[in-house]
Amino acid sequence: MFAAYTRAPRDSTNGRDRLDTMGLQFPDRTAYLVLMGQFAVTERAAARIAEIAAAEGNALALRVSVLAGGCSGFQYRFELDKDVQPDDLVIEKANAKILVDPSSLDLLAGSELDFTDALMGSHFAVKNPNATSSCGCGTSFSIE
Repeated sequence: MFAAYTRAPRDSTNGRDRLDTMGLQFPDRTAYLVLMGQFAVTERAAARIAEIAAAEGNALALRVSVLAGGCSGFQYRFELDKDVQPDDLVIEKANAKILVDPSSLDLLAGSELDFTDALMGSHFAVKNPNATSSCGCGTSFSIE
């Protein structure tokens, strides 16, 4: 399933596009509102991202992307980024900023970013309902 988008309403004070619901922001005029399959971030993930950003420099955000590759066809990539691209989805939650590019957002529709801190290790994980299979490590998945 792919996400559907619609144009965000114009701000009457400055003529720029705006999106002020659900913590979503698009920084330029090409703003789009995700109508189907919202990408969500848990409180645990937001808290950990805020903690990492504070330690590294508050201007950093966690970029979540999907790349071709891995043992199942696609793989998740998590990296700190200070540059917001004009077409990025920007999610701000609990002093954390998460960036997702439009191509990745299509594959992440309906997914949730979480942070797990367990005896076996700590890591970010994506719960993706679109994934039909995944590898044992959880960073690679496929979609039919």
